[in-house]
Amino acid sequence: MRNSEIAISIKNLTKYYGDFKALDNVQFRVQRGDFFAFLGPNGAGKTTTINVITGLSNYKTGEVQVFGYSTIIEYPQTRRLIGLCAQEFNFDPFLTIHQLLVYQAGYFGVTPGSASKRADELLGRFQLTEKRNVKHRALSGGMKKRLLLCRALIHDPEILILDEPTAGCDLELKFLIWDYLTQLNKEGKTIFLTTHNMDEAEKLCKTIGIINHGRIVRIGEKKDVLQDKSLEDVFLEVTGSE
Repeated sequence: MRNSEIAISIKNLTKYYGDFKALDNVQFRVQRGDFFAFLGPNGAGKTTTINVITGLSNYKTGEVQVFGYSTIIEYPQTRRLIGLCAQEFNFDPFLTIHQLLVYQAGYFGVTPGSASKRADELLGRFQLTEKRNVKHRALSGGMKKRLLLCRALIHDPEILILDEPTAGCDLELKFLIWDYLTQLNKEGKTIFLTTHNMDEAEKLCKTIGIINHGRIVRIGEKKDVLQDKSLEDVFLEVTGSE
């Protein structure tokens, strides 16, 4: 990796949808090994930022790098370093869950043999081994959430990006996912998490960034940000969007 200490670097990022400015001069860094919570109300710019980082969306001005690689000029390098866990259950309906993990790994140059072994490891870790030969439609909602995480991790990325991974989960599954993510971070994964759940951010994260109306409001260590009385109205707006 060109820059092994800065996982994500965003400088002067501005993004428009037509005449609407979705991101306004956004700038921040995520250190390698950090557990970074990205908070903001609905429409604040969280998912747009994720789309830019993962190369799913272009932008007007600015610079976005993943471990020193440009997400525009060096997209293949940056995409291999990222595992994306989105909110939607957008699985291939014709493949078993083991097959779809192997298929996903192929996009990142993982050989079928290595991908199959990795898929078995992840399905075991996320308690899905007994379902390896069924299709995703036979899974419960909670199992599908875990399958999203397996798919994001199948190519063993350096960065795991999660867009509200516990939205709609019951408490048991929410705590299970929290334990998984904590362990992954301890193992060295850099985790970038969007959430409306302040308990989730407080429980899991080391650093918190707040975005509102496309602008960064605050970036800092979790304790300092959560104790900032000037952010109380923003926090209420964040939790009210859940």
